[in-house]
Amino acid sequence: MKIGFVGLGKMGANMVERLIGRGHEVAAFDLNGEARDAVREKGALVFDSLEGLVGELPVPRTVWIMVPAGYPTEQSIIQSGDLLERGDIVIDGGNSNYRDSMRHARNLEEKGIHFLDVGTSGGVWGREIGYCLMVGGDKPIFHRLEPVFRDLAPDGGYALVGKNGAGHFVKMVHNGIEYGLLEAYAEGFEILEGKKEFALDLHGIARLWNQGSVVRSWLLDLAERALSEDPGLEGIKGYVSDSGEGRWTVEEALELDIPAPVITMSLLQRFRSRQTDSFGAKMIAALRNQFGGHPIREKE
Repeated sequence: MKIGFVGLGKMGANMVERLIGRGHEVAAFDLNGEARDAVREKGALVFDSLEGLVGELPVPRTVWIMVPAGYPTEQSIIQSGDLLERGDIVIDGGNSNYRDSMRHARNLEEKGIHFLDVGTSGGVWGREIGYCLMVGGDKPIFHRLEPVFRDLAPDGGYALVGKNGAGHFVKMVHNGIEYGLLEAYAEGFEILEGKKEFALDLHGIARLWNQGSVVRSWLLDLAERALSEDPGLEGIKGYVSDSGEGRWTVEEALELDIPAPVITMSLLQRFRSRQTDSFGAKMIAALRNQFGGHPIREKE
């Protein structure tokens, strides 16, 4: 199958390579020349404009957009919609807000262009082991693209989860759960690391827990890998970013009146990680000194 791919970052480039390796033809575009050169070496047909890419595709055309959420995705979808024709397909495989995906589907439908929102999980390992694909859209369009989904995913790793917006909604909640899992591992290993008198081998414990324990997982495999490379994680700054999907998950929980304390607190912990000298912590220290005479550690 021949497909257009817009966005050749870590995820996009690896997905292109996986598709080419399974016999698909890929026409690719990215604003970055080095990114274009990298996939050209893997066998992709590379273009320096979206117009050139669209002109290369057979009718009905399929354009898969894999760029950062927000303005880049918005502009890519608008530009693709202006170039494509009735019966063509636009796929958004990024981390877009599901409400935006529902709007994009409506806007493209007015032009007779189909839209699929595909929540994509797998990270840098997806090229090797496959991507989990959560698809939102119409069933006939999903089936038309099924050869692509099948080759991108591991066995059983793709599904049509609902109408437009459902794919990115499911991916949003997936990422919210991921936040909670990461925070649980982080807290557990910090407690282990803090018990200095036992001089615990954290890498060994991660490996041990992965042998039949109830907390074994792929994330624990990755923890084992990270701790083998840097046992004390001394080369890593404790600053944790967020993609936005954890925030959206918490917002959705609030709108639905559903308690989600673990996911919420894991998100707030990420905010805390970015503070080098929290004003809130200063306030607590000052108040404890005021009411109880507790000592204050002055700045050097």
